[in-house]
Amino acid sequence: MTTEHRSESHEVPVAPFERWIADLERRHLAELSFPEVRKGLQALSSLYVERRERLGAGAVFDGAGKRAAFALFYGPLHFLTVREIVSAVGAASPPLSRLLDLGCGTGAAGAAWALAAGGTPKVSGVERSGWAASEAQETYAVLGLSGRAVSGDLLRERLPGAGAGVLLGWVANELGDESRSALLPRLLEAARRGARVLVVEPIAARPVPWWTAWATAFGEAGGRDDLWRFPVKLPPVVTLLDKAAGLDHRLLTARSLYLPGRQGE
Repeated sequence: MTTEHRSESHEVPVAPFERWIADLERRHLAELSFPEVRKGLQALSSLYVERRERLGAGAVFDGAGKRAAFALFYGPLHFLTVREIVSAVGAASPPLSRLLDLGCGTGAAGAAWALAAGGTPKVSGVERSGWAASEAQETYAVLGLSGRAVSGDLLRERLPGAGAGVLLGWVANELGDESRSALLPRLLEAARRGARVLVVEPIAARPVPWWTAWATAFGEAGGRDDLWRFPVKLPPVVTLLDKAAGLDHRLLTARSLYLPGRQGE
């Protein structure tokens, strides 16, 4: 059963987060103008809303404008969203030794979980895009995390067990049906071996058949299925891009599946 939440926004650790945002601005606005990044953001938004079938083909990172927009806009949004969810479901405690971020993008989601857990987990990111994996390395370094992101196939990764977390943030829906079906039992097995498993996706406007099946499987294994809506104070550059692109992210939304992992193993 899906539980919907409307929560108050949590404070983000100011120094690491603001340092990261400043680094994103410095690097991604060094060679591109604000209008160019805004144009890239509008193209990304069109992909997510109208042409989702192209996401799996790597269209998100096709072009400098879209890459900069993803890092500078969607990265912070993903960070804030995952940090809220991790806090609400209790995924940060007890301490994690390792965090595996499958389809890590620019590393923001995994970094948010790692920081919520005290910044001590070693983060391993796997991302098909070499550019995004390199960007994730920057994210980990600026935020003071011990981590490594590599370009590779998330479906080939060996999943950890006790003491670890496994994250799929905004990636499961981009997999093909066969790949997604093969991944589900592996995630459940990782949870049986003690890993905490978190899946985050947008709240869909249309039915998502695979989500129903995954939610049922997570529920039968002792997990939870949630809808999230919460207000947030965005970094200034994200607010400017949001308005310039005709978007409105003053209220962040997501859906998640979470398995706490079998204890004592």
